[in-house]
Amino acid sequence: MTVDTTLVFDLLSVADAPLLADVARRAYTDHYLHLWHDGGAWYMERCFTPAVLQRELDNSNARFYLVRQQGQAVGFFKLNLDQPLKGQETVNAMELERIYLSKDVTGQGIGKAVLTFVVDYARQLGKELIWLKAMDTSHDAIAFYERMGFVVCGTDRLTFDVMKEDVRGMVVMRRPL
Repeated sequence: MTVDTTLVFDLLSVADAPLLADVARRAYTDHYLHLWHDGGAWYMERCFTPAVLQRELDNSNARFYLVRQQGQAVGFFKLNLDQPLKGQETVNAMELERIYLSKDVTGQGIGKAVLTFVVDYARQLGKELIWLKAMDTSHDAIAFYERMGFVVCGTDRLTFDVMKEDVRGMVVMRRPL
């Protein structure tokens, strides 16, 4: 789907797992290595190998989109189409599980374009709610999501032993449609 003449969101398939692994590792490396005692090696092996991503891409509930700007892959996002928010299981909800963009395109409006696409897509699917989790230390990301209509509705905590203890907190955010 084209948002403007330079920004394109490509729906990915199982065959795209190697490309997605490369983009995911580059974007993750730009922002999150400081969270880990091992520099992120364990997490990237757990989440961003072609084999792991191939299994995720094969999940009929998941949709991965590659974000391209002027033909270059600059990030990706993952949606879970039918994913109730804990405590609101009766609501027809979609989760924005991941959104990773390369550091060199941060602040260019790409995140806003992604969120606009996600909201429009959710409405097309008849969803009542979109939700996501963000690190509670990511104040800029939380403020961005709030500007895009999301509100904090809960908290969570990551349990990865390799992750530094002081950065495990998460906020849960929701946006009714």
